[in-house]
Order: sequence, then C-alpha cells, then structure tokens
Amino acid sequence: MKEKEKMGEVLNVEKIFGENVFTLGKMKERLTRKVFNEVKHVMECGGELSLAAADVVAKAMKDWAVEKGATHYTHWFQPLTGITAEKHDSFVTHPDQEGKMLMEFSGKELIKGEPDASSFPSGGLRATFEARGYTAWDCTSPAFIKQGAIGSILCIPTAFCSYKGEALDKKTPLLRSMEAVSQQALRIVHLFGNTKATKVTPSVGPEQEYFLVDRKKYLQRKDLIYTGRTLFGAPAPKGQEMEDHYFGVIRE
Repeated sequence: MKEKEKMGEVLNVEKIFGENVFTLGKMKERLTRKVFNEVKHVMECGGELSLAAADVVAKAMKDWAVEKGATHYTHWFQPLTGITAEKHDSFVTHPDQEGKMLMEFSGKELIKGEPDASSFPSGGLRATFEARGYTAWDCTSPAFIKQGAIGSILCIPTAFCSYKGEALDKKTPLLRSMEAVSQQALRIVHLFGNTKATKVTPSVGPEQEYFLVDRKKYLQRKDLIYTGRTLFGAPAPKGQEMEDHYFGVIRE
C-alpha cells in the first residue's frame, strides 16, 4: 500500500529545483542588505570581497549546508587531468569547555585554499614551496550540496592556479577569456551610446544559422515573403535527419 502511495505522489519540480544550490535568493534571505549588495556588486562588476563580508557569507553558507546535513566542505575545481578534484575539510573544529561540538567556517577558508599542486606541470625545476597550488572562490558560480554514500558535502566552485599564476584547471582560462570578451564588447556597447553598461556576459546558446538568399530567388519563395524575416520548421534534407550525419567521420 505504501509503495502505491509513493508511486502516486506528484513530483513538484518547481519546489525541488535548486534546493541544494546556494542561490542569490538564499543569499538574500540569510545575508544583511549591505553584505548582499557587496557580493552582488563583486559578481557583476568584479573585484575583491572584503574579509568582513566574506566572514558573513561563510557563516551563512555553513549554516545552510549544515541544515542540509553537510559536515564537510571542499573547494571544487576541474584540473587539467580531465576529472574533478576535491579535498574535503570538516566544519568540526574542537569541543568547547562544556563538551559541546563547535562548527566553524571562516571567510578566509571560503575565499582561498592551498591544495598540493606538485603533480601538475607548473613548469621546470622549482623549489618545494613553489609546488603549492591555490584555489580561489568563484562567486559567479553558486555553491551547492553534493549528496552521496559518504554523506553531504558543500562544494564551493573555485579556480585553480599555481604559485606563479599559471592556470592548472579548465576554469581559469574560461574566466580570463570571458573577461577579455567583456572588455572588448564594452567598447562596442559604449560606441553605440550605452555608457552605463559595465560588463558584458557571454553565454552559450542554441546554434543559429543564417543564409543570404538571392533577391530573384527570394521573390519566387512565397513562404519567405510571408514570414517576413525568419522561416522556422523547415525539414532536414534527405539523408541528414539523424545525428550520425553530424558526428560522422569526415571523408578524406
């Protein structure tokens, strides 16, 4: 009977969507207006978050994660090895005088981590201290809870670089390229009169193809004339309906 009731339950996708993600909405609920505005400004315009604000964000993030059952956190990044890397640290510090367990998470621990980078090619011979790697919190990507067999882990998206600043992950070049695109795009935006814009954010969207049609042929196509601008829903040419056409081997 219980199984039938469980099968008959209606899944509310809207309610569960993003429930394990520390979104801007959750930040707004848990942070003071001043700290929230500072975080939002850093996300939109860049810059560094003050240590005082980082401490407030770290406490709010830790409290939210603990409510979700998390006991550990990790600076989550994508190294050049092609897989994700994690080093789990516990929120638990030490018991107080009364034997009560204390759980702490500071802004310094949120912003930066120092994992070992000795196994990554940072370039040539180096001293031992130069083998360190640094993870930096990317506040533009929301933190999230990863649930698994070992429990719940707070994953903090970060960028990973070497002691001398070389990119050791796949995200650092992406962030740098996005910044370069934003700087050059702003020149065009300001050229067209929008002087208030401070950042241009590139995004990946669906593929679009554009075709120039000769005017004589255009006048013979009533469907193009009636639609005015763009014609949607044209069927694929024969032999190009399946995905193997797109992912097939190129003939030499």
